[in-house]
Amino acid sequence: MDVSEPASISSGIAARYATAIFELARESKSLAKLESNLDDLSAVLEASADLRALIASPVLSRDEQGAAIAAIADRMKLVAALKNGLALMAANRRLFVMPQLVALLGDMIAEDKGEVSAEVTTAKVLSKAQADKLAKTLKARIGRDVKLKTTVDESLIGGLVVKVGSKMIDTSIRSRLDSLQNAMKEVG
Repeated sequence: MDVSEPASISSGIAARYATAIFELARESKSLAKLESNLDDLSAVLEASADLRALIASPVLSRDEQGAAIAAIADRMKLVAALKNGLALMAANRRLFVMPQLVALLGDMIAEDKGEVSAEVTTAKVLSKAQADKLAKTLKARIGRDVKLKTTVDESLIGGLVVKVGSKMIDTSIRSRLDSLQNAMKEVG
């Protein structure tokens, strides 16, 4: 059995729902609100183990998942396209792809706006000035507006790791130390 098969099935499911939700939001001219909702939903997914358990639970019925997602959607004031899409996903037992759905929708909105997302991992929190300078530098290099998604990983020691699409730039101290360690192993 191919190990990548379940992942490709999940991404295919998420892509179909994301496309439908995106098109409905675009038709109703609510892409800006959808983008804001996605940021909020992504933060909640990351922070709430209970929500992650809810969307992955095979024990909960469709109705229980649907009621819980409807309550969350109302509480978060999600746009109709997203709220209805999540309700349909619950009815079809497809909530487990919600993280992929959020990511895909974010990419679709960025593409629509002519932006590209860059995942930036730093050793410490970037200041507003540093983030702006990095975004400006990346824009000059890529030729498109860049939206930064930053995370902090203190194990980098210093520097940063930037991922834009399939390209990665790693200027972290940890990476340099690893390279040095490998070079020393080859010598001795």
